Amino acid sequence: MERLDKFLCDSGAGTRSQVKTLLKTGRVTVDGLAERDGSRKIHPEGQEVALDGEILGGKRRLVVMLNKPRGYVTATEDEAQKTVMELLPKQWAHLDLKPVGRLDKETEGLLLFTNDGELLHRLISPKKEVPKIYYARHEGQAGSEDAAAFAAGLTLRDGTVCRPAELTPLGPGESLIRVCEGKYHQVRRMMASRGMTVTYLERRQEGSLTLGSLPRGQSRELTAAELAALERG
Repeated sequence: MERLDKFLCDSGAGTRSQVKTLLKTGRVTVDGLAERDGSRKIHPEGQEVALDGEILGGKRRLVVMLNKPRGYVTATEDEAQKTVMELLPKQWAHLDLKPVGRLDKETEGLLLFTNDGELLHRLISPKKEVPKIYYARHEGQAGSEDAAAFAAGLTLRDGTVCRPAELTPLGPGESLIRVCEGKYHQVRRMMASRGMTVTYLERRQEGSLTLGSLPRGQSRELTAAELAALERG
């Protein structure tokens, strides 16, 4: 961490006296909010400092977790439907966040966003095999034969071949499903192939990340420990 006024001087914003004036007149922002206290300690690599709207020291890297509710499409824009971008705080709007993968409109739960293109591509790459755990309510009852079929790798009705997955029955009409890929409507289609129509679906975990107590419709930044674990895979 370092003092904001020192960072501004080192970034070429001006001399110490000039920086003091810049701060006093509200021309400096930290993470989108005006900051007048030069003694404030900041993380130069983890926070965005701007002068008159121009970012100093490069764009802030951000990775965010959202607890997605039903009724929102995973897209950066859509003329006809509400998008997940509308759920993020406006203070992040200028950081060019993009969804990491997708959840369909009627699926709830954990969805990541980042403006780090390299990280995004690593996380969605089929070679990465990031495990994802879903909770499903469905028609019918999952049994040991269904679990064995998931473990062997299902072939869906359209010929799509799925990698081995885990199906854990929880009780009448409830199951946990663990997959390591992200084909279109995959969990719903896998369950349907075994005669079980999914009526509710929630992603609860991605890699080592879990929703915890994050309320539905709310978002937060990942902690340094969570980000390190995510990058380790």
